[in-house]
Amino acid sequence: MFQSFFILLRFFAFWLIFFFIDRIIFLAYFHEKLKKVSFSEIAQTALYGVRLDASMAAYLSVIPLLFFIALWFFPKLSISKSFIKGFVLFFITIFSIISISNFNIYREWGSKINYKALDFAFNSTSEAIASGSSSPIVSSLAIFAGLLILSIYISRKLIIYNSPDATIPFWKKVAASSVFIAITILFIRGGLGTSPINQSMAYFSEKPILNHSAVNTEWNLIHDVLNNRYVNSNPFKYYSKQEAKNIVDSLYKIPEGAPPRILKVHNPNIVLIILESYTADVIERLGGEKGIAPNFEKLIDKGLFFNQIYASGDRTDKGLVAILSAFPAQAIQSIIKTNDKQEKLPAIPQVLSGTGYSTSFYYGGQSEFFNIKSYILSHGFHKLIDKNNFDQSDLSSWGAYDHKVFEKNAADLDFQKQPFFSTIMTLSNHEPFQLPGKPHYPGKSSADKFRSTSYYTDSSLGSYLESVKNKDWYKNTLFIIIADHGHRLPKDVYEIYNPGRFRIPLLLFGEVLKDEFSGQTIDKVGNQTDVAATLLSQLDLPVDKFRWSHDLLNPKTPEFSFFCWDNGFGFATKNQVISVDNVSKNIIFKKYPGNLKETNSSQKSGKAYMQQVFQDYIDY
Repeated sequence: MFQSFFILLRFFAFWLIFFFIDRIIFLAYFHEKLKKVSFSEIAQTALYGVRLDASMAAYLSVIPLLFFIALWFFPKLSISKSFIKGFVLFFITIFSIISISNFNIYREWGSKINYKALDFAFNSTSEAIASGSSSPIVSSLAIFAGLLILSIYISRKLIIYNSPDATIPFWKKVAASSVFIAITILFIRGGLGTSPINQSMAYFSEKPILNHSAVNTEWNLIHDVLNNRYVNSNPFKYYSKQEAKNIVDSLYKIPEGAPPRILKVHNPNIVLIILESYTADVIERLGGEKGIAPNFEKLIDKGLFFNQIYASGDRTDKGLVAILSAFPAQAIQSIIKTNDKQEKLPAIPQVLSGTGYSTSFYYGGQSEFFNIKSYILSHGFHKLIDKNNFDQSDLSSWGAYDHKVFEKNAADLDFQKQPFFSTIMTLSNHEPFQLPGKPHYPGKSSADKFRSTSYYTDSSLGSYLESVKNKDWYKNTLFIIIADHGHRLPKDVYEIYNPGRFRIPLLLFGEVLKDEFSGQTIDKVGNQTDVAATLLSQLDLPVDKFRWSHDLLNPKTPEFSFFCWDNGFGFATKNQVISVDNVSKNIIFKKYPGNLKETNSSQKSGKAYMQQVFQDYIDY
């Protein structure tokens, strides 16, 4: 019987070894993030991660265990050893693919492979391939091959594929089988406690990279898929529903008084330009690098500039909804993907369309990407231009180059009924950072490629505005320029939770601006979600449906901004900016460590905000 026990134990031990090697590879790949981390802290990732490793190993042991028990009781059954060998080889291969897939996902999103990544890969395959093309293919394949070969070698040395000893008395088989099953279940659920195992059991450090290393990649993926596929409860529960609602309502209490009138006309044409990945770090006036966006800098001198704006989330699908519908990002979910939810959201074009505006949306990519087409067509846009409206020669991996999209919009607006609301969403400043011509920055690094596509987008924007300034509709047009989200590049120093990764520009520009507001900067903390209330208030249109938006031009509205990423969120005020990890429940970033009062207030507001946003997502 002990021989039978060791057959199962060796199978279990192999997977623990595999997960240990996988963790070492992950840590080695991201060694740059560990420069200030001691060896003892790094070693603890294995110690704290072993419970999740054991749980995943136990999951993998279920089928072999059932076959083992079947052969034990019915030795004449014809069950080939090749089946179990194939079972092991299959999961070694799949897990090795997952291991290398993590590299680009973690670098860009700050999280390991999860439901969102799979959804992206299966439902937007071409975009996923384009997004991942900047990964070092040769080194990734080399790591994959090395892990695969080493794992197969260890499995052949460690795993025994012999049949169990059938001569053991029946009662001992029953007793032993019961024990084996009980132990497996015990490892799967992580112990005898009332609470089942979860990611927080692997968290031990204030450094996210160590916590993420400790969490078993495959266990985390399965857990995330199951949790996100069937979302029916709020994972962000900090307060009672009423208390969370009261806290959020206090943030959006409508102040007395009216905002200043910044427009010369009542019903201007409006062109909303959403720039892909246009982080604050490419805008010199926001502390970014000089020379990347010279045209934008010139526009700041003539426009109304907001210099304390944050993106709501970290991807285009979340940024688009935040800007047009003023609905904040939901961390682990994206409301745009669920039609019966997103269709219930309000949207700026819907309001404007109801007052006589003609509307259009221009995007050079595949509009089905992340369900954008469904969202656009169900929210008041009369015309949609996408990748299919451009020649093949005008396309990159993602879609039409920015200058082509701008050119088409400029030509089409001559024939669009006024007043109009037209949205342009660029895409060239996205991996793999392809250009239609010679790069402005000749370097081959991702940072230099990003600088070049940022410069190209800025040039396309400048050319567009220059080409339309003599058109009849130009003098009666308000241009709103904002980014869909920030980016880790070009500085490449921000972890996903760092607020610097979420800072973006917001600029109002055009001859419809009153002279006293031309060249002014508003130093007020705000968010993408505030575009709706700010714009519609200037047009004397109702904003009550946009409950997550406040008027940035009203001096009495509170200054704050909420932003989030996978399973974490941040909250910014004038006197503090924090980031909170939802698994550990810890504050992992503080801009002003000594400001305890503002820290506690921001944390309370951020928790209530995250809870209420997700509750609204569920309730839609």
